[in-house]
Amino acid sequence: MYDSSMDKNVLVTGGAGYIGSHICKELAKKGFIPIVIDNLSSGHKDFVKWGPLIVGDITNKQDLEKVFSNFDIKLVIHLAAKASVNESMSNPIKYFEENIHGTTNLLEHFLVNNGKVLIFSSSCAVYGEKDSGSITEDSPLEPINPYGFSKLASEKLIKYLKLRHEFNFSILRYFNAAGADPDQELGEKHLNETHVIPLLINSVLNNYPFTIYGNDFGTPDGTAIRDYIHVSDLAKAHVLALEYNLNTLQDLTCNLGTGYGVSVLDLVNELSKITSNIDFIYGNRRPGDPAILVADSKLARSELNWEPVNSNLSTIFETALNWHKRTI
Repeated sequence: MYDSSMDKNVLVTGGAGYIGSHICKELAKKGFIPIVIDNLSSGHKDFVKWGPLIVGDITNKQDLEKVFSNFDIKLVIHLAAKASVNESMSNPIKYFEENIHGTTNLLEHFLVNNGKVLIFSSSCAVYGEKDSGSITEDSPLEPINPYGFSKLASEKLIKYLKLRHEFNFSILRYFNAAGADPDQELGEKHLNETHVIPLLINSVLNNYPFTIYGNDFGTPDGTAIRDYIHVSDLAKAHVLALEYNLNTLQDLTCNLGTGYGVSVLDLVNELSKITSNIDFIYGNRRPGDPAILVADSKLARSELNWEPVNSNLSTIFETALNWHKRTI
């Protein structure tokens, strides 16, 4: 069994961002010390509350050398990456450079410094298009956008390295992160917002029509269906995965989602229950957007003893709405 007094430091790349900051909070609750490296391109200094912040970029080897030389790091949670499907379609080279090259640099330093555990933030985008049903970890890996390809390439690199090096890993394939910290210390705050729930909430709070991108998908109401998981549930899964790797010395690749699909029109109807009727318009589909992405998360539930307890739509909207009201 893992002795929690041994390794306290956890390097969290991208720890000043939306998901990373929630993970840092959860790590601190469990007695770990989150050490954040973030270039602050989409993260925020004021989100780093539970450990030191090193402003740096994982694509820069000198920045990584500085972190690994200044701190005793054997445990890493790797989130730092560009994460917009739409942007990746218009600028794929940027995604290959930042996501794949950044991961390669990090893994090089992790191995040189005898790292023990790596938790990798992957994505359901590695699966590509699926017409119906939930996605298991054995579903075909056929990404249809450069973002998904960059995540899959990083997954493969981790697994290739494991053939020759002694470390353990968890690859966590996120579905759609949503909501905000129930304590309202953290939430979504992106300069160029692309996520549907904050876009929807902002349209209500600022009185302009919400745009639904596509009403001609092969779904019951014509709008895209996704699996929304509360960010606090997502954060807990990372710490459970870290403890799983340390305790069992086994590797894990699993989906993180609820198993419940929600259309964009469903989101509009749900928010209208707690605000008012919502003005919306239809726009064109965005390139690279699959019609349906819904997780089969049985593996995470059984192996990690994890349950997405906050991921009902009412809690997601309540926490997100409270957060956005504070920040407008």
